[in-house]
Amino acid sequence: MVPGYARAVTIRAIYVHAPFCRRRCGYCDFAVTVASGADPGPWARLIALELESVIEREGLRPPLRPATLYVGGGTPSLFGPHAMSALAEALTPRVDFGGLAEWTAEANPESFDGAVAQGWAAAGVNRLSLGAQTFHGPSLRWMGRLHGPEGPARALGHARAAGIDNVSIDLIFGLPDRLGRDWRADLDAAERLRPEHLSLYGLTAEPGTPLHRRVAEGRERLPGPDAYASEYRLAAGRLAARGWEHYEVSNFCRPGRASAHNEAYWDGSAYLGLGPGAHSYLPPHRRWNLRDWHAYRTAVEAGADATEETEAVDGPARALERIWLGLRTRSGIPVTPGPERALVEGWVREGLAEWIRPAAPERQPTQAGAAGARLTHEGWLVMDRLALDLEAASRRAGRGAAASGAGRWPK
Repeated sequence: MVPGYARAVTIRAIYVHAPFCRRRCGYCDFAVTVASGADPGPWARLIALELESVIEREGLRPPLRPATLYVGGGTPSLFGPHAMSALAEALTPRVDFGGLAEWTAEANPESFDGAVAQGWAAAGVNRLSLGAQTFHGPSLRWMGRLHGPEGPARALGHARAAGIDNVSIDLIFGLPDRLGRDWRADLDAAERLRPEHLSLYGLTAEPGTPLHRRVAEGRERLPGPDAYASEYRLAAGRLAARGWEHYEVSNFCRPGRASAHNEAYWDGSAYLGLGPGAHSYLPPHRRWNLRDWHAYRTAVEAGADATEETEAVDGPARALERIWLGLRTRSGIPVTPGPERALVEGWVREGLAEWIRPAAPERQPTQAGAAGARLTHEGWLVMDRLALDLEAASRRAGRGAAASGAGRWPK
């Protein structure tokens, strides 16, 4: 057991990583192993073995009773229709599935057919996260995606027919101009499918990816900051005008359809991550697993700890993390008198933030009546800078100290 872990901690969420993909996309830096197909049985058994080890090592009390379960990847749909039932069967001795309010599984359109939808729904999956990314054919081919522009509509139709009534669609903005993708058209195409949730991510050239090498060598050029910001503003404005709630920097939902699983990450709850590269948070420690599938499998099969590294998230690091978590959501942050309030007042004047208060929501909050502040979408564009400025102001006020970063985040 790692000293300091709470023995009676309540695990609110469990994330399970399915690492296999038919092809690695050029921009992807996730823990992925390329495979033409995958049997869910061995994967589910490894996940169960890791969970047994974690429960024993951390002194947790089974059965765990999470409110949410999220199966991400990779491409979980590559496992086929029996993947989720195999996972449930493997974990049931140690996890109580009866209290799950939300069970999300990720899918790519080309591998999510009617059989997969029916099998997943029968197992208990009630939320689908669909990796559309774009509806523009040339951009899909440039990304290395295996589905065509019509793939998301077919996949979503299978989900609806199976009774899955909560669907999220992922889109990527900030693609190279030369591809000719129309961001407005992508947003319109996504809305025509009538999903309950949209996640919008700006394309970045992560170190170690093929895209990063192409950009570094001058063979590819990504849009500059102004173009990136313009597409983010366009999406935020259009979606807000059409009734979507912009409840987190990258996420929009229909009323009542926010991701309960992701909210557990953002509000500081304890969660477990199982599988290669998965992250866990058992206050005050965060750990993350070995990323390589073969190294992870070897460790788990040998009964060894699959953790790659652990960090303490307490004191100054926890203070900074609370700032980052609060600023990235519509919940915002409390604002105390002193340097922090003076800083936030400047943000409000610049349109980067707005005051919030718990009462009289129909009235425009003012500084005097505010319980806190939250960022606008303009503020979210520069959130990293604002968070560091606020942490520095808190440090000057004697309520914190320098921290090295905002912590590590689950996929």
